Order: sequence, then structure tokens, then C-alpha cells
Amino acid sequence: MLKDKNIVLGVCGGIAAYKAADLTSKLKKLGANVYVIMTKSATEFVSPLTFRALSQNDVAVSTFDEPKAMEINHISLADRADVFVIAPATANMIGKIACGIADDMLSTTVMATKAPCVIAPAMNTNMYENPIVQENIEKLKKLGFVFAPPRESRLACGTYGVGALCDVEDIIDYIYYAACKEKTLSGKRVMVTAGATREAIDPVRFLTNHSSGKMGFAIAKAACAMGADVTLVSGKAEIKPPAGARVINVVSAEDMYKVCMEEYKDKDIIVKAAAVGDFKAKEQSGNKIKKDGAAPQIELCENPDILESLGKVKENRTLVGFCMETQDLIENAKKKLEKKNADMICANNLFDKGAGFGTDTNTITIIKRGGETVPLPNMSKEDAAFEILKLAATL
Repeated sequence: MLKDKNIVLGVCGGIAAYKAADLTSKLKKLGANVYVIMTKSATEFVSPLTFRALSQNDVAVSTFDEPKAMEINHISLADRADVFVIAPATANMIGKIACGIADDMLSTTVMATKAPCVIAPAMNTNMYENPIVQENIEKLKKLGFVFAPPRESRLACGTYGVGALCDVEDIIDYIYYAACKEKTLSGKRVMVTAGATREAIDPVRFLTNHSSGKMGFAIAKAACAMGADVTLVSGKAEIKPPAGARVINVVSAEDMYKVCMEEYKDKDIIVKAAAVGDFKAKEQSGNKIKKDGAAPQIELCENPDILESLGKVKENRTLVGFCMETQDLIENAKKKLEKKNADMICANNLFDKGAGFGTDTNTITIIKRGGETVPLPNMSKEDAAFEILKLAATL
């Protein structure tokens, strides 16, 4: 999504300015072109040379710097931007933008750009909570500016509270959302399930599967980028959730079932991408099962079928399921589509190269109610997520 995008990064004066260097580096690794504008205060914390080395582009500081070509620097940067980012953003810069003041290179360029703008504030807690600052933030939000909210943390001034710069990975998520022009889910509520469930056998052991959660998390991230209000119900997954999504963590299939049957009620689209265990131990041992020379006999029973249960109550909601098979992929997927009363099934074969558990890519065949099949070539799970949601939005 960010490959070859032009990101103009504004850096304001504050101790968090050093994190903007990490942001620049990570954006470059994602294939973006980064152009940095620093306020004079920012240069007191980090040298422009740092950003020049990381971005491989000249760094703008003064409106009156001589351009290398016959162009007005702040206008050329404003026109070049696919996304404009200010991180860290001070109370002073937020106030200037909110009041339309353009008196330095950064504020002037912001005023001249038509690109979507992401602002990541970083400041003392009292400053951030000041009603004037909050009023300026709300004003900018109404004008379409996207805010990457600060974290609660120990601050450089020694106090503890809200004001620390948003995690760099989360800022990148907000940039990703701003760069997405596909906003077909704006105003929609989407629930996504992801990850693997765990079924306890005793306090030490459990039954589970190989799901990494990557596909479900990619769908949640894509839904956020497309403008949806996203709830992510996640089993076990070692992945950072997408910024902006409401996350509910669960352990077992029963846990996930209870959450889904409560959360589905106000949702427009439900995507069941979690790898839910079909079976659990009928009886859980209260103590660790000891070896006594013979393997224990563990009786299994079925877990509740979440997709089928949602299919019975979905009414006018769009319900999307997933199906992973090792044989007869299309035939089994069509049977699942009908049995679960879903609107779409995303099917993939565990043995296909570049598909299945733990990979960054997937090869999916989407089967719609009525039998129409939409085969997707092998692609990144992020790209596949967009294709799935674009189809779901048409149903």
C-alpha cells in the first residue's frame, strides 16, 4: 500500500523527534519516498543530516532555503505529497494549523497541500489536556485531519500521563489508512475474528492449531483503511493489532462464541477468519496429568459452531467465512457456504505454495452465495484482504 507513495514528514521540536528518524527508516523499508521538513526547534534535538541519510532526500528547514531547481519548495512538496504526516506534532504547530497560520516551512507547506494529513501529537500531559489544545484537535478532526493519539507513559519531564508519541508502527497504520482511497466501508461496522483458539486439557496442556492470525489481522487493518468501525475478536496471535481497531482477546472457542454472539448485533459485515478448534476435551483435569506408564485417554466433544450460529441470526448482515482444506477445496467450500448460511466463503488449500498458516501471502478462491467463484492469484494477505472486503461491500 505504501510502496512508491510520497510521504512528506513534518518534524516538530520535542524529545520525541528522535522517533521520527525511526519512522523515516521504517517507511523507506516499506518502499515509500520520504521527504522531511523540520522546524528550527526540531533541529535542536536531531540533526537534519540524520533525516537526509535515512530518507536519501534533502531536508527542508527554512522557507527561504535555496531550491535545487526553479521551484517554490513548499509548493512542490505540498503537491508531491500522497500523505502528509506531522510526527511529533507540538501544541504550537497544532494551534497554528487550526488557526490557519503559515509562518514557517512546515506550517506553510501544510496550508498548501491537498493531501490527507496525519498528526501525531507529543507533549506534556497538562499541555495535551489543555482545553485550548483539545479544541484545536477537535476542530482539525472535523476538517478531515487524522490524529494518531498519544500514549500514556512516563514523559521526558518526569511525570506520568497521556502525551507520549504514538508507537511508530501505529503511526504507519494511520498513514496506511490515509493513503487508502477505497473508502467503501465508511460508516459501516465490521467484526473480524482472527487467530487460533486454545482448548485446555489440564492447567499445562491445550489443543490448538497452527494459525498465526495474519489473514484475520490483515482484514481488520484493511477494514480500518476502508473507513469502517472495526472490532477484532482475536484468539492467540503474536501480531500487533491494527491501530484504531477495538480489540477483544479470547482464549477458547467457547469464549469466542460468547463474544461474537453479543458483538454481532450492531455489525454490518462479519468476517470469520479465526481458526476455531472444532473439538475440546470433554473433561478438563484440575491438575497436571502425570505420566504413569500409559497414555491418558482424552475424550473429545464438539465446540459451538460460531459461523453456523451467526448464519442463523444474520438477517441482513453480510457474513463471510473461511475454509481451509487439504482436498476437494471447491466442493467442500460450497457445502460449508450452504450449511452455515454465509454470503461468501474464502477457500484456500493448505498445500498450495505460498498459502496457508504463517505465510505472508495467500491463494484464495472466493465463493459467493449462488455459486459464483472468484479465484484470486497468489498475493499478499493485505492485498487479499482488500479484495475480500471490496466484494463483501457489494453484497
